[in-house]
Amino acid sequence: MPFIDILDKSKRIPFSIVIYGMQKIIFFLFTACSFVSNGYSQVAGDNLAYLPEYQAQLPYFQELITGGQYAEASRLIQGNPYFGSRQFENGTLTINGIVYPEVPLLYDSYLDQVVTFHPIFNQKILIKPEKIDGFVLSNGSSFRFIPGNSDFIHNQNGIYEVLGSGEFTALAKRYKSTKSLREMSQYDAVFLEKVAFFLWKNETFYPVSKANQAIAILGLNPKETKKQLRAAGVNFRQNPERFLQFLVTKSVEK
Repeated sequence: MPFIDILDKSKRIPFSIVIYGMQKIIFFLFTACSFVSNGYSQVAGDNLAYLPEYQAQLPYFQELITGGQYAEASRLIQGNPYFGSRQFENGTLTINGIVYPEVPLLYDSYLDQVVTFHPIFNQKILIKPEKIDGFVLSNGSSFRFIPGNSDFIHNQNGIYEVLGSGEFTALAKRYKSTKSLREMSQYDAVFLEKVAFFLWKNETFYPVSKANQAIAILGLNPKETKKQLRAAGVNFRQNPERFLQFLVTKSVEK
């Protein structure tokens, strides 16, 4: 029986099995895509006649597993490059308007890359950022790929956490950098976790580093807004995420 090489030449799969598997994948992709219409996302698997078989084939969809192989961070750097868990946990991934539930995900905030797991070859695989509409990690953190903001030095691949939406969208850019260690240690460097905040509207990013800055960008009444913030116990320095969530909600009410 003829064989076809798949990634690793030491692992060969009968050609007939590959063709059969690809036919099933193409069929399910066609079926799933037929449910995307009217400008909104559909959950992959909703209303499909063969849902159990579809779910069994879900990990093999080409949109999810055809990226490059992920290169692990150096073991000489203390800590890890990930946001949230350093272990794969099931999240939700949206690609080209299709929502894929229960996908094993990691977010490498050092490389600004989304990583999934190849179920056949036991490899960590990169998902191209430009393919990604958004993803939600197991801890509930929601991220989107948003092009632009090229003036921001840590923009990298343009993956931002969405904190809240109103007239503007409040965003956090989670990123990690490394710092060299001079003292005697088993490590050469350490990962440092950092964050920058933005308000976004009409494809324009507005950096936010102070409370007054955010209030002015949103066009809110400073005196009245500060009164509401005090009443709600919300402070930018103590909790910028909650502060921006509060303000973008209030901006709709003005």
